[in-house]
Amino acid sequence: MTTYDERASLSDLTTTAERIRRSVESVIEGKPEVVRLSLTVLLAEGHLLIEDVPGVGKTMLAKALARSIDCSVRRIQFTPDLLPSDITGVSIFDQQRKEFEFKPGAIFAQIVIGDEINRASPKTQSALLESMEERQVTIDGESYELPDPFMVVATQNPVEMEGTYPLPEAQRDRFMARVSIGYPSPQAELQMLDVHGGVSPLDDMQPVAHAHEIVKLVEAVRSVHVAEAVRRYAVDLVAATRNHPDLRLGASPRATLHLLRAAKASAALAGRDFALPDDVQSLAVAVLAHRLLPTAQAQLNRRTSEQVVTDIMQRTPVPTSGPRGTGGMPPMPPMPPADYGRPQPGARRL
Repeated sequence: MTTYDERASLSDLTTTAERIRRSVESVIEGKPEVVRLSLTVLLAEGHLLIEDVPGVGKTMLAKALARSIDCSVRRIQFTPDLLPSDITGVSIFDQQRKEFEFKPGAIFAQIVIGDEINRASPKTQSALLESMEERQVTIDGESYELPDPFMVVATQNPVEMEGTYPLPEAQRDRFMARVSIGYPSPQAELQMLDVHGGVSPLDDMQPVAHAHEIVKLVEAVRSVHVAEAVRRYAVDLVAATRNHPDLRLGASPRATLHLLRAAKASAALAGRDFALPDDVQSLAVAVLAHRLLPTAQAQLNRRTSEQVVTDIMQRTPVPTSGPRGTGGMPPMPPMPPADYGRPQPGARRL
């Protein structure tokens, strides 16, 4: 049963999330589903990959989300000559003290914006693997804990492929979700001209939430109940990607974990202390599609990963309602679909 404190936490979550949503939407017009997904990933302790054509506001979305929260923010412009030490940091020998001193890199921030991440070499991209999964950085045998909360928001351009390096599968699997902003509607684009025509709206943005609030909200999301039937439904969806004839690489067990965490965050944003199959369905494409590799035949047939995930959801049975405690869903009226790691022991905090 939900306690009073848990109900208060969920109430605080929806109130704070609404403030952040309004703040980000004051900059990103006409894309409420994209903003909601960004908040979902933040509260689910995940990382977000924004992939779209140039000029649609990928970096603007990342900056708006970062400025809406009173957190430390670092921006990394990924280039072919970027070194791993530029991201993680480096140990420098101190001549006076006769010992090495660690100089933290750009990854030591609560919100890290990685702009055009696919322009860096695979060697540099691999510097993010440990930090994104284990929330720590290991340099010269010493582990340093990253701040809490910690989120990487990366952007990449899927059209301009000259001078870029495709993200390896291990890197894509670290991102909880991938989102495409898309072109705005004519009305939203006209409003953008009024808002962005003079000065940048980012200049007037003020934080509407604090880092310690986000940490508490993350704890509230962890307490969201997920019935056995919903967990099994998420497993069935992910398992189906590993046997689909149009895919040569399915989703990993990490994808199942990310899908479940995202579903809990989606439920909390809706003011519920339990997740529904609708939460899983609304996030399946964003969480799973970027991890899948279509076969050559599927590519010739122009079958995308998003279409495959949609096909799997249509074929996978959805759990039915049942009383709480029996593995089914808690009895309630039908709900519409939603809009859309811890450091190892011994890690030192800087």
